[in-house]
This record gives sequence, structure tokens and C-alpha cells, in this order.
Amino acid sequence: MSTPETLFEISEPVPLRSRLAARCTVAVALALARLSPRRIRRVLVVVRGGARPSSYDQTRAARQAVVAVSMICAGQGCLARSIATALLCRLGGHWPVWRVGARTSPFGAHAWVEAEGRPVAEGDNITGFRPLMTVEPRLHAHSSTFR
Repeated sequence: MSTPETLFEISEPVPLRSRLAARCTVAVALALARLSPRRIRRVLVVVRGGARPSSYDQTRAARQAVVAVSMICAGQGCLARSIATALLCRLGGHWPVWRVGARTSPFGAHAWVEAEGRPVAEGDNITGFRPLMTVEPRLHAHSSTFR
């Protein structure tokens, strides 16, 4: 599922409490990433519950913590990274927009999180991907969709 990319650089130190929570969410995310897309989506829809939408900064901090504790998530493990980031956000009482998408030229698939209407810490890696599966905070008009 992952597209080739370099390891992410950690710009700020991650507090111990955040690192411990991130390790737990990474472990769960690695297990979930082995499931079918339909089952992953079902689990995330249940887990997001009635969480409020994440802010960009909250989501970026969660993503940074996940990347800090996992070489898989810091590298090409976009599915595990996006799931772990969403789960870590949920531990904080909020939920980002979780997406999986594909592009045709060159073919690739990618998973990412968004907040405040924009991808979080994706840079140009997101260009050209069309969302195919989305799990948004329940407070949005379209709570979760297959597109």
C-alpha cells in the first residue's frame, strides 16, 4: 500500500507520555493494517465514536509521536502510520479525517490523515491521490464514506 518515501525528521522532542501512548497505538495499528480494508474501516468507524474533529496541530503532534517511536511508520508504512495517528488522536478525544487513496500514473496507493481540510505533514507525497475510503469525525455531515 505504501508509496516510496524517505524517513520523516522529528522537529520537536516528543514527551515521554506521548511516546508511550504512541507505542501502544502503533502496536494496534500494525495489527489492524493486516486486516482487509473493509474491516479496518469498520474498526475505525467504531473507534472514532463521537469524537470531536482534530485540529491540524493536534493531528501533526500525534503523527510526529507515531513517527518518533516507529521506524515502520517513519518510513514506508503509510497505512500503519495513518491508523496509529488516528488512534492516538482518539486517545486525546478527537479524530482526524482518515483516508486511503490511489493514483493511476504512476500507479500507487497511500493512506494519510487530514485536519482542517488539509493533509497533515504529507508535503508533495499526496499529489495525485484520489480518496477511495474515508473515515471522518462523526460530527461531519458525511460521517464515513466509500468513494
